[in-house]
Amino acid sequence: MQFANRLQPLQANVFADMDIAKAKAKILGRDLIDLSLGSSDLPAGDEAIAAIQKSLQDPATHGYLLFHGTRRFRQAAADWYQERYQIAVDPETEVLPLIGSQEGTAHLPLAILNPGDYALLLDPGYPSHAGGVYLANGLIYPMPLLAENGFLPVFEDIPADIVAKSRMMVLSYPHNPTSAIAPLSFFQKAVKFCQENQIVLVHDFPYVDLIFDGSGIAPSILQADPDKTVSIEFFTMSKSYNMGGFRVGYAIGNSELIRALRQIKAMVDFNQYIGILEGAIAALRGSQMGVRATVNTFRQRRDAFVNALHSIGWQVPTPQATMYVWAKLPPPWESRSVEFCTQLVETTGVAASPGAGFGKSGEGYVRFALVHEPKILEVAVSRISEFLANSRS
Repeated sequence: MQFANRLQPLQANVFADMDIAKAKAKILGRDLIDLSLGSSDLPAGDEAIAAIQKSLQDPATHGYLLFHGTRRFRQAAADWYQERYQIAVDPETEVLPLIGSQEGTAHLPLAILNPGDYALLLDPGYPSHAGGVYLANGLIYPMPLLAENGFLPVFEDIPADIVAKSRMMVLSYPHNPTSAIAPLSFFQKAVKFCQENQIVLVHDFPYVDLIFDGSGIAPSILQADPDKTVSIEFFTMSKSYNMGGFRVGYAIGNSELIRALRQIKAMVDFNQYIGILEGAIAALRGSQMGVRATVNTFRQRRDAFVNALHSIGWQVPTPQATMYVWAKLPPPWESRSVEFCTQLVETTGVAASPGAGFGKSGEGYVRFALVHEPKILEVAVSRISEFLANSRS
């Protein structure tokens, strides 16, 4: 059987590869502590659950949901941005519901790229950003993220001939996997660069609320582009509101980009169950106490995990945001992140994500997701310590 060439770049996936390694560890009888996947273990809020439960009892909610039936959700998203960032948003033309933000980042390239066009992507970066470009038969220019640059791309380093053939740039801060944050001044520079070069600016924004230690509010790309000239932003309910399994998010920004993405979406799917949108509305319009509790939980986990790593001699920086720790691998593993993670889970049951799975510039690092309570995280570090000691002997 012959398949399309576009499937070839999709053969390798960091999460799928680690899933195989985790399965092997289970067969070997290891007690698994999974720190490889950024899926929150915290529950969705009571307000969201109650709204979904109420919808289930109404047979009128059980049918297909088309765009105009999502008006209340789109208004809630627009109001959230207005309250948070003082940015006026038209819910009719500048908001589009999504089945998680990953749907948006994967589908948008189909609306922007022709074969041979370039997308400027962060390296390391979230794998679905590249996947969408490959599906659109686009080309990727990776923008290296280096510690000495605060894990921010340097636009001046992009060759002029690549810029001339580029149609979109994808940013995502607070950043997965490095946990870096970006100031508003960086976004202003990115907007100017994209305006001057007629490039669509995409911002994937799942970790907007997961900011620690008084670092302030994570800036939105729309603050740097309030007229929405080139920008579109993707938000998900998965992180702030622990609704990952409900698959609900939205795109917000330039009306032409929203309309184009809506055209692609119309060919692929309807919307999710309206009861899920009712739950999302309740979360967005609710007290936000649950969001603050979630942030505090991940701050405590970060401190416990980083302190435990420091206690075994693995000096990692304390992340200011996200639910991850991005750790530079110690000797003798500096350029063997996949091998490190595979052997670690098979030997100890502790699963992490290899930095190489997020891009070439991720090699030499490993990402730990803080998706367990502090005591379990400390057990994980104890096992890691034993593994490192054995690997040096």
